Amino acid sequence: QVQLVESGGGLVQAGGSLRLSCVASGNIYSIDAMGWYRQAAGKQRELVAAITSGGSTNYADSVKGRFTISRDNAKNTVYLQMNSLKPEDTAVYYCHADGVSVLTRRKIGDYWGQGTQVTVSS
Repeated sequence: QVQLVESGGGLVQAGGSLRLSCVASGNIYSIDAMGWYRQAAGKQRELVAAITSGGSTNYADSVKGRFTISRDNAKNTVYLQMNSLKPEDTAVYYCHADGVSVLTRRKIGDYWGQGTQVTVSS
């Protein structure tokens, strides 16, 4: 019922920047907090950054000071601005949204995008 579509991934040199976007469509009333996860080769998927509907944010320690998550509720879009990229940031990045009850706003599930590859060369 909710679809998340990412864009903005690609290849960049160390020290460079990328901006990821994720557009939600469908029943957008069924989502609340959104965020970005990443999964590097041979590693578990990890939370990179998250943002609530009210704008509160949290970040993985490894990206604090370099990445910024934001959202535009009018456009149903969440962004991840990635600066000072490092080779260890190389991963598939996934957009995520908490699925919630329209009536109670309780979390009842998860929505995921298809993922977008970010590769940082040294």
